[in-house]
Amino acid sequence: MSKEFNPGPVNPMPPVVVGLFLVMLGIEAVLSLGNMGYIGGPGAVGWRAGAIQTYGINGAVIEWMLEQGVFPAVHLMRFVTYLFVHGSLTHMIIAGVLLLALGKFVGDVFAWWAVVVVFLGSGIGGAMIWAVVLNDPGYIFGAYPGVYGLIGAFSFILWLRLGQAGENRARAFVLIGFLMVIQLIFGLLFGARSDWLADLGGFACGFLLSFLVSPGGWRNLRARLRHR
Repeated sequence: MSKEFNPGPVNPMPPVVVGLFLVMLGIEAVLSLGNMGYIGGPGAVGWRAGAIQTYGINGAVIEWMLEQGVFPAVHLMRFVTYLFVHGSLTHMIIAGVLLLALGKFVGDVFAWWAVVVVFLGSGIGGAMIWAVVLNDPGYIFGAYPGVYGLIGAFSFILWLRLGQAGENRARAFVLIGFLMVIQLIFGLLFGARSDWLADLGGFACGFLLSFLVSPGGWRNLRARLRHR
Protein backbone atom coordinates (compact mmCIF):
# COMPACT_ATOMS: atom_id res chain seq x y z
CA MET A 1 0.00 0.00 0.00
CA SER A 2 1.28 3.46 -0.80
CA LYS A 3 2.57 5.58 2.04
CA GLU A 4 -0.01 8.13 0.97
CA PHE A 5 -2.51 6.09 2.96
CA ASN A 6 -0.82 7.15 6.21
CA PRO A 7 -1.52 10.90 6.34
CA GLY A 8 -0.35 13.06 9.19
CA PRO A 9 -2.90 14.07 11.82
CA VAL A 10 -2.42 17.82 11.33
CA ASN A 11 -3.02 18.11 7.59
CA PRO A 12 -5.11 21.19 6.73
CA MET A 13 -8.57 20.96 5.23
CA PRO A 14 -8.20 20.10 1.52
CA PRO A 15 -8.92 23.28 -0.54
CA VAL A 16 -11.22 21.43 -2.92
CA VAL A 17 -13.46 20.40 -0.01
CA VAL A 18 -13.56 23.98 1.25
CA GLY A 19 -14.41 25.10 -2.28
CA LEU A 20 -17.35 22.69 -2.57
CA PHE A 21 -18.60 23.80 0.84
CA LEU A 22 -18.35 27.49 -0.06
CA VAL A 23 -20.36 26.97 -3.25
CA MET A 24 -23.10 25.27 -1.23
CA LEU A 25 -22.95 27.98 1.43
CA GLY A 26 -23.08 30.81 -1.09
CA ILE A 27 -26.14 29.41 -2.84
CA GLU A 28 -27.87 28.77 0.47
CA ALA A 29 -27.06 32.29 1.69
CA VAL A 30 -28.76 33.81 -1.36
CA LEU A 31 -31.83 31.58 -1.03
CA SER A 32 -32.14 32.12 2.74
CA LEU A 33 -31.68 35.89 2.57
CA GLY A 34 -34.22 36.05 -0.22
CA ASN A 35 -36.70 33.97 1.76
CA MET A 36 -36.27 36.30 4.76
CA GLY A 37 -36.88 39.35 2.58
CA TYR A 38 -33.42 40.88 2.93
CA ILE A 39 -32.66 40.73 -0.80
CA GLY A 40 -34.60 40.40 -4.02
CA GLY A 41 -37.88 41.94 -2.96
CA PRO A 42 -41.19 40.04 -2.55
CA GLY A 43 -40.43 37.68 -5.42
CA ALA A 44 -37.36 36.32 -3.65
CA VAL A 45 -39.60 34.23 -1.38
CA GLY A 46 -40.05 31.85 -4.29
CA TRP A 47 -36.38 31.58 -5.21
CA ARG A 48 -35.87 28.29 -3.39
CA ALA A 49 -38.85 26.60 -5.01
CA GLY A 50 -37.75 27.92 -8.37
CA ALA A 51 -34.19 26.69 -7.84
CA ILE A 52 -35.41 23.22 -6.94
CA GLN A 53 -37.64 23.09 -10.02
CA THR A 54 -34.87 24.35 -12.32
CA TYR A 55 -31.81 22.64 -10.86
CA GLY A 56 -33.18 19.67 -8.90
CA ILE A 57 -33.48 16.11 -10.17
CA ASN A 58 -37.02 15.48 -11.36
CA GLY A 59 -38.13 11.93 -11.97
CA ALA A 60 -40.71 12.92 -14.59
CA VAL A 61 -38.09 14.86 -16.58
CA ILE A 62 -35.69 11.92 -16.54
CA GLU A 63 -38.47 9.53 -17.60
CA TRP A 64 -39.29 11.87 -20.50
CA MET A 65 -35.65 11.99 -21.60
CA LEU A 66 -35.34 8.20 -21.52
CA GLU A 67 -38.61 7.68 -23.40
CA GLN A 68 -37.82 10.26 -26.07
CA GLY A 69 -34.13 9.52 -26.34
CA VAL A 70 -33.46 13.25 -26.06
CA PHE A 71 -31.01 14.59 -23.47
CA PRO A 72 -30.94 18.41 -23.43
CA ALA A 73 -28.00 19.97 -21.61
CA VAL A 74 -30.41 22.06 -19.55
CA HIS A 75 -31.70 18.83 -17.98
CA LEU A 76 -28.44 16.87 -17.91
CA MET A 77 -26.90 19.63 -15.78
CA ARG A 78 -29.41 18.77 -13.07
CA PHE A 79 -27.35 15.69 -12.21
CA VAL A 80 -24.68 18.05 -10.86
CA THR A 81 -26.58 21.19 -9.88
CA TYR A 82 -29.05 19.38 -7.61
CA LEU A 83 -26.20 18.68 -5.19
CA PHE A 84 -25.84 22.39 -4.41
CA VAL A 85 -29.51 23.29 -3.82
CA HIS A 86 -31.04 22.47 -0.43
CA GLY A 87 -34.50 22.57 1.06
CA SER A 88 -33.56 24.76 4.03
CA LEU A 89 -30.65 26.28 5.89
CA THR A 90 -30.63 23.33 8.33
CA HIS A 91 -30.64 20.88 5.43
CA MET A 92 -27.56 22.58 4.00
CA ILE A 93 -25.71 22.93 7.32
CA ILE A 94 -25.96 19.23 8.11
CA ALA A 95 -24.81 18.31 4.61
CA GLY A 96 -22.01 20.87 4.81
CA VAL A 97 -20.71 19.58 8.14
CA LEU A 98 -20.67 16.02 6.81
CA LEU A 99 -18.93 17.20 3.64
CA LEU A 100 -16.19 18.91 5.62
CA ALA A 101 -15.67 16.00 8.01
CA LEU A 102 -15.64 13.24 5.41
CA GLY A 103 -13.93 15.39 2.80
CA LYS A 104 -11.10 16.05 5.26
CA PHE A 105 -10.56 12.35 5.89
CA VAL A 106 -10.83 11.29 2.24
CA GLY A 107 -8.91 14.33 1.00
CA ASP A 108 -5.97 13.46 3.25
CA VAL A 109 -5.63 10.21 1.31
CA PHE A 110 -7.01 10.88 -2.18
CA ALA A 111 -5.81 13.50 -4.67
CA TRP A 112 -7.96 16.63 -4.92
CA TRP A 113 -9.37 15.59 -8.30
CA ALA A 114 -10.30 12.18 -6.89
CA VAL A 115 -12.37 13.83 -4.16
CA VAL A 116 -14.25 15.79 -6.83
CA VAL A 117 -14.77 12.65 -8.93
CA VAL A 118 -16.14 10.75 -5.93
CA PHE A 119 -18.45 13.58 -4.83
CA LEU A 120 -19.85 14.44 -8.26
CA GLY A 121 -19.74 10.89 -9.62
CA SER A 122 -21.64 9.57 -6.61
CA GLY A 123 -24.17 12.37 -6.93
CA ILE A 124 -24.73 11.52 -10.58
CA GLY A 125 -24.85 7.79 -9.96
CA GLY A 126 -27.16 8.08 -6.96
CA ALA A 127 -29.60 10.28 -8.89
CA MET A 128 -29.63 7.89 -11.84
CA ILE A 129 -30.28 4.89 -9.61
CA TRP A 130 -33.09 6.75 -7.84
CA ALA A 131 -34.71 7.82 -11.11
CA VAL A 132 -34.46 4.48 -12.92
CA VAL A 133 -35.38 2.18 -10.04
CA LEU A 134 -38.22 4.11 -8.43
CA ASN A 135 -39.71 5.99 -11.40
CA ASP A 136 -40.73 8.69 -8.89
CA PRO A 137 -42.21 11.83 -10.52
CA GLY A 138 -41.01 14.04 -7.66
CA TYR A 139 -37.78 15.89 -6.96
CA ILE A 140 -34.58 15.15 -5.10
CA PHE A 141 -32.07 17.84 -4.15
CA GLY A 142 -29.21 18.44 -1.75
CA ALA A 143 -25.64 17.22 -1.35
CA TYR A 144 -26.41 13.99 0.48
CA PRO A 145 -25.86 11.50 -2.39
CA GLY A 146 -22.43 13.10 -2.96
CA VAL A 147 -21.70 13.06 0.77
CA TYR A 148 -22.72 9.41 0.94
CA GLY A 149 -20.25 8.86 -1.88
CA LEU A 150 -17.55 10.24 0.41
CA ILE A 151 -18.79 7.83 3.07
CA GLY A 152 -18.24 5.13 0.47
CA ALA A 153 -14.68 6.35 -0.06
CA PHE A 154 -14.18 6.52 3.72
CA SER A 155 -15.40 2.92 3.98
CA PHE A 156 -13.06 1.92 1.16
CA ILE A 157 -10.06 3.32 3.05
CA LEU A 158 -11.09 1.50 6.23
CA TRP A 159 -11.72 -1.66 4.22
CA LEU A 160 -8.17 -1.57 2.88
CA ARG A 161 -6.61 -0.81 6.25
CA LEU A 162 -8.56 -3.56 8.01
CA GLY A 163 -7.47 -5.99 5.30
CA GLN A 164 -3.85 -4.98 5.75
CA ALA A 165 -4.14 -5.53 9.50
CA GLY A 166 -5.77 -8.92 9.00
CA GLU A 167 -8.97 -7.78 10.70
CA ASN A 168 -12.60 -8.25 9.73
CA ARG A 169 -13.24 -5.99 6.74
CA ALA A 170 -16.99 -5.97 7.40
CA ARG A 171 -16.29 -3.40 10.13
CA ALA A 172 -15.66 -0.84 7.37
CA PHE A 173 -19.39 -0.76 6.70
CA VAL A 174 -20.53 0.00 10.25
CA LEU A 175 -21.03 3.71 9.49
CA ILE A 176 -23.25 3.20 6.45
CA GLY A 177 -25.21 0.53 8.33
CA PHE A 178 -25.75 2.93 11.22
CA LEU A 179 -26.89 5.72 8.90
CA MET A 180 -29.32 3.44 7.09
CA VAL A 181 -30.85 2.38 10.41
CA ILE A 182 -31.24 6.05 11.39
CA GLN A 183 -32.94 6.75 8.05
CA LEU A 184 -35.27 3.81 8.62
CA ILE A 185 -36.21 5.07 12.09
CA PHE A 186 -36.87 8.58 10.80
CA GLY A 187 -38.91 7.14 7.96
CA LEU A 188 -41.07 5.16 10.37
CA LEU A 189 -41.57 8.15 12.66
CA PHE A 190 -42.01 10.98 10.17
CA GLY A 191 -42.85 9.28 6.88
CA ALA A 192 -40.47 7.69 4.44
CA ARG A 193 -38.87 9.68 1.61
CA SER A 194 -37.66 8.06 -1.57
CA ASP A 195 -34.35 9.91 -1.63
CA TRP A 196 -32.79 7.27 0.66
CA LEU A 197 -32.18 5.23 -2.49
CA ALA A 198 -30.15 8.07 -4.02
CA ASP A 199 -28.09 8.21 -0.81
CA LEU A 200 -27.48 4.46 -0.81
CA GLY A 201 -26.69 4.56 -4.53
CA GLY A 202 -24.26 7.39 -3.87
CA PHE A 203 -22.51 5.30 -1.23
CA ALA A 204 -22.16 2.35 -3.60
CA CYS A 205 -20.81 4.58 -6.37
CA GLY A 206 -18.32 6.23 -4.00
CA PHE A 207 -17.02 2.87 -2.81
CA LEU A 208 -16.65 1.49 -6.34
CA LEU A 209 -15.12 4.67 -7.75
CA SER A 210 -12.49 4.50 -5.02
CA PHE A 211 -11.04 1.38 -6.64
CA LEU A 212 -10.17 3.57 -9.63
CA VAL A 213 -9.31 6.98 -8.16
CA SER A 214 -7.48 6.08 -4.95
CA PRO A 215 -3.67 6.33 -5.02
CA GLY A 216 -2.51 3.64 -7.44
CA GLY A 217 -6.17 2.72 -7.89
CA TRP A 218 -6.37 1.39 -11.45
CA ARG A 219 -2.90 -0.17 -11.24
CA ASN A 220 -3.71 -1.90 -7.97
CA LEU A 221 -7.09 -3.07 -9.29
CA ARG A 222 -5.48 -4.64 -12.37
CA ALA A 223 -2.86 -6.33 -10.19
CA ARG A 224 -5.55 -7.83 -7.97
CA LEU A 225 -7.55 -9.09 -10.96
CA ARG A 226 -4.45 -10.69 -12.46
CA HIS A 227 -3.60 -12.30 -9.13
CA ARG A 228 -7.05 -13.86 -8.98
